[in-house]
Amino acid sequence: MSVGTYTPAPGAAPLPRMIAAQTAFETKMLLRNGEQLLLTVIIPSLLLVLFSTVDIIDTGGSRRVDFLTPGVLALAVMSTAFTGQAIATGFERRYGVLKRLGASPLPRWALMTAKTLSVLATEVLQIALLTMIAFALGWSPDGNPLSVLLLLVLGTAAFSGLALLMAGTLRAEATLAAANLVFLLLLVGGGVIVPLDRFPDGVQSVLALLPISALSDGLRDVLQHGAAMPWGDLGILAVWALLSLGAAARLFRWE
Repeated sequence: MSVGTYTPAPGAAPLPRMIAAQTAFETKMLLRNGEQLLLTVIIPSLLLVLFSTVDIIDTGGSRRVDFLTPGVLALAVMSTAFTGQAIATGFERRYGVLKRLGASPLPRWALMTAKTLSVLATEVLQIALLTMIAFALGWSPDGNPLSVLLLLVLGTAAFSGLALLMAGTLRAEATLAAANLVFLLLLVGGGVIVPLDRFPDGVQSVLALLPISALSDGLRDVLQHGAAMPWGDLGILAVWALLSLGAAARLFRWE
């Protein structure tokens, strides 16, 4: 008696194919969510246009658009990689989506990788749009594109790890409240719109260690001042990325 042949063959797909499929699914879901688009695209665009054209803040003699654009790019990364991803993942966990994924052959770290890759794909669209708006406002960037790329990738990894750590350990409602509160606090105190040197010295030292401050300051040093590789800011982001992703991989709960 011959053994039957099943098509497709039973068993898990190769790991790279599983990650690619999950990344494509996560990206489609992210782009279809109107609330996420408001947070990730419309708010950063409005902030860039408003504060670049209206004399509201003191940028220390720099052209407003040159000062604001790096900070708004950092804000866009945070809004997608941290706030949006934390809220979406928290409710996926509440509604049992992650529980079903946990029963699949997809490893926990592969799910985190797919979510981070989907965030990177969304950020490409964000950055392209914000860059076009900034150029229309008269932005004239400087610096090494490789430095910018490294800052954006490490910033994404750091915020993605924090988002998954929050969403994988807190209730969905707590994640929603905490993610929005952190977004507002870091918008004000992360060097995005208000320069860090406007804060007291002791507060500056603490704020400079935050991932949003490292990302916005690093981008500003490169794009506005033409600095070379901002190793200090890259180091801060790398530490946040390693700690947050490591903690998320260890503590993330599927249900």
